[in-house]
Amino acid sequence: MKICTVAFECIIIHCAQRYPVCSYHGTGLTRPPLHKVARSPIPQQTAAMFIRNMFIQTQDTPNPNSLKFLPGRVVLEAGTMDFAGPRDAYCSPLARQLFRIDGVKSVFFGPDFITITKADGQTEWIVIKPDVFATIMDFFTSGLPVVNEADAPRADTAPSEDDDEVVAMIKELLDTRIRPTVQEDGGDVLYRGFEDGIVKLKMQGSCTSCPSSIITLKSGIQNMLQFYVPEVEGVEDVTIHSTHDSIPDFDFTI
Repeated sequence: MKICTVAFECIIIHCAQRYPVCSYHGTGLTRPPLHKVARSPIPQQTAAMFIRNMFIQTQDTPNPNSLKFLPGRVVLEAGTMDFAGPRDAYCSPLARQLFRIDGVKSVFFGPDFITITKADGQTEWIVIKPDVFATIMDFFTSGLPVVNEADAPRADTAPSEDDDEVVAMIKELLDTRIRPTVQEDGGDVLYRGFEDGIVKLKMQGSCTSCPSSIITLKSGIQNMLQFYVPEVEGVEDVTIHSTHDSIPDFDFTI
C-alpha cells in the first residue's frame, strides 16, 4: 500500500490584515484559503492559527486504470455510490469536483474510500494524483456533505415486499459476503434483478472494464451464489457506461 501524507497549515488572521495562503509543506505549492474558495465567512471566534493534518493513502486495484484513495475519514455512512460520468454526479459536490480534473473518467465512493478511474492510456497517475489529493483534502476541510441525501438514489438491495425467498437470499449474500470482498478492491456490485435463474448484476468502480472482472463474476460471485442458492443458474453483467455504450453481457450458465 502506498501512502501519501499531505500536511497543511492554514493561518487565519483578522480582516484588517491581508489574507494568507495555505502552504503544503515540502511541495512548494500554495493554495488560497478555504474560506475564500468556498466563499463562506469564517466565524469571528475561529480567527486564529490552527493546524490540521490529513493523511491520504492510495492502494492499487486489479484494474490498472483505477486507484483507491483512502482519506482516513468516513466517505459514505452506508452503501456505495458509482458515478460513471459527470452527468451522474448531480447529487455529490465531491464527485463534481473530482470530475473537473483532467483525465478522470469515473468516480466511486465506498464507506471509507474513493476509487478514481482514469481514461485508458491518456493520462498517467503521476499527473492526476496531486490534483486528486488536493481536491479531496480541500473538500473534507470545507464542511460540505459528500452527498446531498435528498438526491441520493435508493439502495439496490433494500428489502422489498415483492421479494420472494430466493431474491431475499441473493440480496443478503450480496450485502454480507460478496460486496465486502469486491469493495476491498475499490469496486462494488449492484443487484439488478433475478429472472429465469439468472442473477443480473452491475459492476462498479475499479471492477468496471477491469481485465479480471470476468474471473470475479464466474469464479467468485457466481460460485458463491450457486452454493447457497441452488436456484441460481448463472450471473449476467448488465453494466452500462454513462455514454450508453454497453459492455457485452457475460452469461455463465451451468
